Amino acid sequence: MVAYALIRSSSERPIEGRNISLEYRSAEGRAERLPELAAELVRLKVDVIVTITPPGVRAAKQATSTIPIVMGAVDDAVEQGFVASLARPGGNITGASSLNPELSGKRLELLKEAFPKVSRVAVLREAIGGASSLRATIAAGRALGVQLQILELRDPNELESAFAAMTRERAGALDVLPGLMITGYMRQIVDLAAKARLQAMFPDIRFVESGGLMSYGPSLSEMYRRAAVYVDKVLKGAKPGELPVEQPTKFEFVINLKAAKQIGLTIPPNVLARADRVIR
Repeated sequence: MVAYALIRSSSERPIEGRNISLEYRSAEGRAERLPELAAELVRLKVDVIVTITPPGVRAAKQATSTIPIVMGAVDDAVEQGFVASLARPGGNITGASSLNPELSGKRLELLKEAFPKVSRVAVLREAIGGASSLRATIAAGRALGVQLQILELRDPNELESAFAAMTRERAGALDVLPGLMITGYMRQIVDLAAKARLQAMFPDIRFVESGGLMSYGPSLSEMYRRAAVYVDKVLKGAKPGELPVEQPTKFEFVINLKAAKQIGLTIPPNVLARADRVIR
């Protein structure tokens, strides 16, 4: 995962290697490294910092109040204190912010629709951040009559024990909430879910492309393209605090039939018909 993209350009049309240079920094799923990486980019006196995770935005915000920061697909931008409002962000941060609280409830609804008999769902989340997503998931679980088993990760070494706890408590399904660490260990989580034969819902298409069963979320490619538009505007002189934060308009429900077959599941035809993409 790229934590930051450093962009420097003149007023000409940006051409990498001629008048624009990119510096990539990756935390490799370790959020504790982000402040160090943000400080490094600030010392380089970059023109724009681009980050695609809430911890990345937080680290960049702490490192600088003057260098523009562009978010790409970051959730809950207002609640997390990154911007004053979506319409008027203020400060030095703007970009795209996803609707994870609303999406979290929708993911659980789709999971229940696909597997109506499921009554106990394990919810895997990171212990820091994402409080609104958790509240939305709990509210959806209550409305759907589903009992939730909340499992919070503070370290990736806790993954094995988290899945062991799901097995002990006889969870029939798994709902994975988004997070930097969770995305960084995406492949391991997908493999553990398959090993436990869990009916799993993931936060975005990358998990399904890595072998996961289902995902529902904003189109990441579209949100990243919109972030690039913000970068272009900032490099041309726009003030980030005056650029309204965009919310996603395109969402993807993706189903992996290979993964379903691997653990002996049948996806109902009505659910398959709703999918934007089916991996066969």
